[in-house]
Amino acid sequence: MTTKTKDMPLNFDRPVTTARTGLREPLRLEKWLLRRLLTALGNPDIAFRLWNGEEISGVRRPRTAEVTVEIKQPHALWGIVANPDLYFGDAYSDGAIEVHGDLLRMIELASVHNPTFLGEEGALGFVIRLLAPAPRVNSLKGSRQNIHHHYDLGNEFYRLWLDVDYAQYTCAYFPRPSMTLEQAQVAKMEHICRKLRLKPGDTVVEAGCGWGGLARYMAAHHGAIVKSYNISREQVRFAVAKAREAGLADRVTYVQDDYRNITGDYDVFVSVGMLEHVGAKNYGLLGSVIDQCLKQDGRALIHSIGRNAPREMNRWIEKRIFPGAYPPALSEMMNIFEPFDFSVSDIENLRLHYAETLRHWLRRFEQHSGRVHEMFDERFVRAWRLYLMGSIAAFKLGDLQLFQIVFGRGQHNDLPWSRAHIYADD
Repeated sequence: MTTKTKDMPLNFDRPVTTARTGLREPLRLEKWLLRRLLTALGNPDIAFRLWNGEEISGVRRPRTAEVTVEIKQPHALWGIVANPDLYFGDAYSDGAIEVHGDLLRMIELASVHNPTFLGEEGALGFVIRLLAPAPRVNSLKGSRQNIHHHYDLGNEFYRLWLDVDYAQYTCAYFPRPSMTLEQAQVAKMEHICRKLRLKPGDTVVEAGCGWGGLARYMAAHHGAIVKSYNISREQVRFAVAKAREAGLADRVTYVQDDYRNITGDYDVFVSVGMLEHVGAKNYGLLGSVIDQCLKQDGRALIHSIGRNAPREMNRWIEKRIFPGAYPPALSEMMNIFEPFDFSVSDIENLRLHYAETLRHWLRRFEQHSGRVHEMFDERFVRAWRLYLMGSIAAFKLGDLQLFQIVFGRGQHNDLPWSRAHIYADD
């Protein structure tokens, strides 16, 4: 004989339409699932308000929840209880879910605990993983498609909220918290140049150059000769024009091509914000490219978003914002170095610097949200707002890291004995 318990939905309700919305009344099963979701999240100060006005909360009355998530459609409820990582973003972007209160705070509250009760464990979790779209691959063709999806939205869009001088779409460096975004991005580039001990006449190859700011900085402020590879046509077009405008066309060359096609011998290899698009399966190939192009006494640096342990990218961000993206754990990054006897000489984690960078980007994005709406639509604005806020939360809570790794040949002994060269004249 089966024992009935108060919290188990043993039967489905018959759908009843509510006059207030024209939608059916929520089922007892649906309300039970939301309570289970709140339990899995650690009963945060979040309440769910259903389309009939009823609220489900993990907060004991009479205290009001800090944030209320209004679910306007039944399909949105089923999506977020089945796979919140994947379906919350779409429901919020479409307006099927509205957040009353601080959206960033809601993300932080929901991110403290992983909702594994329907996601990673059990038979239903297995079905969800089968049905969820697989991450996009990073083959030569796939990488071009993935990069075009994100970076070729138009230079005007990114110029609205990135730093004015160099359009850096990577983590800035804030040695002084009062720095402006522009100052912090220059500080990041200088930080990298000092770690690489860059000097006049050094030849540099850059894998993935964004809008070309680092290459121009290396040439203008350190006298380097730089060749940068990038597969985004919009970014390369912008970078070439900027180099000509700055009178650096004889020192900086931008090549619209994949990192796999890098050729030549160089004193320095650098990659900032590109490894996230390579894919862990291709790390050995990237290592071989570096091995072939780096001189015996060469220096190298990789700057990348990472994780504390291997795990896939948030499925919604991978699907809607960053196709093919994969932030690696340090253990995975070693597959770039170990097969080729590269020695890691320095690792720095700038996680909180990236959270601060994202706060600057979000403020500027919101200031120009009207223009972004004109360029795209409301769904785009909401999706990117959620992406930027979710990224702030991920770096603040430690789900994402930002690693800078300096490395070189194992037998190369001309290494600094301290970090004084990084901080000199600061």
